[in-house]
Parts: sequence; C-alpha cells; structure tokens
Amino acid sequence: MNTEIVKQEKNELEVKLDNPTIAEILRVYLNKEEVDFAAWRKEHPSNPVIIKIQTSNKTVKKAVSDAVASIKKDLEKISSNLKKK
Repeated sequence: MNTEIVKQEKNELEVKLDNPTIAEILRVYLNKEEVDFAAWRKEHPSNPVIIKIQTSNKTVKKAVSDAVASIKKDLEKISSNLKKK
C-alpha cells in the first residue's frame, strides 16, 4: 500500500492512500477515538484517496496510533473466533 503525507501539523494530518477500504476503516476507528474530524475524499477515480484528520485533545499521531491499535485488537478477536470454528 502506498502512502504519502500531504500535510502534517501537531493537530492536523492529510495523507494520500491508494486504498479506500483502509481509509474508511481508519476513519471509523478514528471517530471512535473522539477526534474533531476524520474524513476521506476521492476527487477522481484515477486519483488516490486523501484522508484528513484533525484533533484538539491529543496529537494526530496519538489518535492514529490508538485507532490502529484498536483495529489490530478487533482483527485478532475475529481471527481467534474463526480458528475456534
């Protein structure tokens, strides 16, 4: 997966992603982390997705890290449940 940071500040981040599915999963989990704003857009089908994240209570880096940790935890639960069956 290709990623490119478009804009990075303490409380704001814009990243280009080539996978809208990953962008959507990240957006959902970021909104669970109580960020101020997390959304993605795709201006044209041939262009990559751009996800924008804004925070006020914690840094964007911490919010993304927490969201990714939650995603990993949920995926491990799913994997564990599938192995049981």
